[in-house]
Amino acid sequence: MESMTTTVQPVPASKATKASYDRDGVIQVSGLLGADEVSTIRDAFMDQVARDHAELGARDNLAPGDILSRYPRFMQPHRRPDLEVGRISRRLMTDRRLLGIVEQLIGPAFGAQSMFYFKPPTARGQAMHQDNYFLRAHPETCLAAWIAIDDCDAANGGLSVVPGSHTMEVACPEVADADESFTTGLVRPPAGMDAAQTTMCAGDVLFFHGSMVHGSLPNTSADRFRRSLIFHYVPQASVEIAQFYLPLVAPDGSEHAIPPARGGGPCGEGWKR
Repeated sequence: MESMTTTVQPVPASKATKASYDRDGVIQVSGLLGADEVSTIRDAFMDQVARDHAELGARDNLAPGDILSRYPRFMQPHRRPDLEVGRISRRLMTDRRLLGIVEQLIGPAFGAQSMFYFKPPTARGQAMHQDNYFLRAHPETCLAAWIAIDDCDAANGGLSVVPGSHTMEVACPEVADADESFTTGLVRPPAGMDAAQTTMCAGDVLFFHGSMVHGSLPNTSADRFRRSLIFHYVPQASVEIAQFYLPLVAPDGSEHAIPPARGGGPCGEGWKR
């Protein structure tokens, strides 16, 4: 396989094309959210984590001294309409600015997941992985919309992606380096394909295929968070998805159910994620 040299170049929403997505598995759209809107999102999530970091926090088995135990990633906030972060997430999941591009890339879609990552200075990154390993959407795959809430680059642990790797099958992970990753799984890029470091401004959105290999290194900056709000979508033609992601959210905000995924996924029966 030839070496992949494609980089991710930001484009305005009007230039986001399915051809680029089909080729690379990723497109970066600049300035999709405005500065005031990004500030509102940032303030709401920082207020929520200061008041209660455990209510929405993922169960990642973090040591008490780990900075991420104070700033855990928030899972599925869109399911909490009683919270400001929940109302924001639910509204944005079906926002036409996002959903319009999602539909251009994968056709009619349902929302499946919302997440918020805080990633303060000194926080570990997340080893290279594939999103559809977790979502297990079938027969197609999921699509991520990764919204930068801060300017992000290599220094504060910005996302790295492997353009073209979306063509590989979802793989069973190896064990990741615990000094660099707070998650345990690692998927290596296909031979001859290299990671591209993204550089994003707050309000930019990275759309990428659920089979694409991606991850991030630790935040080595002195004082810069790398916050991000992430949504995952699946085609409305999907016939199953992992139970955790049900019910799905339709474009009109209503909830929709499909059968839960069965079987052991790429690691076989009995594998513990």
